[in-house]
Amino acid sequence: MKPMPRSPSGGIAAYRKVGVASSVESATPHKLIEMLMDGALEKIQIAKGCMTRREIAKKCEAIDWSLNILGGLQGSLDMERGGDVANNLSNLYDYMMRRLVEANTVNDPAVLDEVSRLMGEIREAWIAIRN
Repeated sequence: MKPMPRSPSGGIAAYRKVGVASSVESATPHKLIEMLMDGALEKIQIAKGCMTRREIAKKCEAIDWSLNILGGLQGSLDMERGGDVANNLSNLYDYMMRRLVEANTVNDPAVLDEVSRLMGEIREAWIAIRN
């Protein structure tokens, strides 16, 4: 019996996983936060596509990933040294998580757009700090 040929997409997915793993291993803490923000934005866009295609399970999975990433970002804040900035970011992350839950419940892509816009603004400011 001949082995089944691997699909090109399976090979690409494996290559992508190796690329991400090596990127994470060599990334600075600042870059890791940027990567998390990028991941959240990507998952929100995936959720929006799933929402419009009525792929409920995949939508829920993507929103769950986004919620986990936002929770990780919130948990990484140094509330003692960060002062008002850390407190404001924590409140904003909390707001975005509540909005993602709402978007999931009512299937409203506009809410996902709002959260993407907010995350994009935070990401831009984060990148500007590095430069």
